[in-house]
Amino acid sequence: MSHYFIEDNSLTRDIKQINYHFAGNSLTFTTNSGVFSKDHVDPATDILLKTIPPLGHSSTLLDMGCGYGCIGIALAKAYNLNLTQADINQAAVELTKTNCKANKVTANLLKSDCFESITDSFDTIVINPPIHAGKAVTYKMYEESLAHLNPNGILYIVTLKKHGAESTIKKLTSIFGNCDILYKKKGTYVLSCVKIHIL
Repeated sequence: MSHYFIEDNSLTRDIKQINYHFAGNSLTFTTNSGVFSKDHVDPATDILLKTIPPLGHSSTLLDMGCGYGCIGIALAKAYNLNLTQADINQAAVELTKTNCKANKVTANLLKSDCFESITDSFDTIVINPPIHAGKAVTYKMYEESLAHLNPNGILYIVTLKKHGAESTIKKLTSIFGNCDILYKKKGTYVLSCVKIHIL
């Protein structure tokens, strides 16, 4: 069985174009087999994007596990960010490259297993975690996010009650010492954690 969080070159191509509106921008994304939610922007992703407060002009953003690039592209287009996008799946990285060009967004694109290829730190990290990859993978993402946030930087994630939202909150709190619930409705949670800078 194939999953979007692994490399699978055996998949039959099924290229689609989907449209999405965010912060006054009309965006177009090319998708294909082997990436998450290829037929439409995932409802949880939409909630995440609409819950994140406006980000600072020219601040740095990492879209971790970017898939075809929707989250990072939408936020960078809206707030003129310095964007980095990473995914373990090379096909996803190539789609993100295509979608950045189509939506006139500049990004540093990396193939990376979690933070393996990431050397920079960021003001904001956003993750729609690959739940079906298992807790070992998603928790590793959360743990490694801390080291890659600037002081007072913020991690945003979206998760579902049925995917262990309560245990995720406990895990994030153990890592960051804080975890705020920004959105909680119909089993969907948007969470934020701050890398607290102590002078």
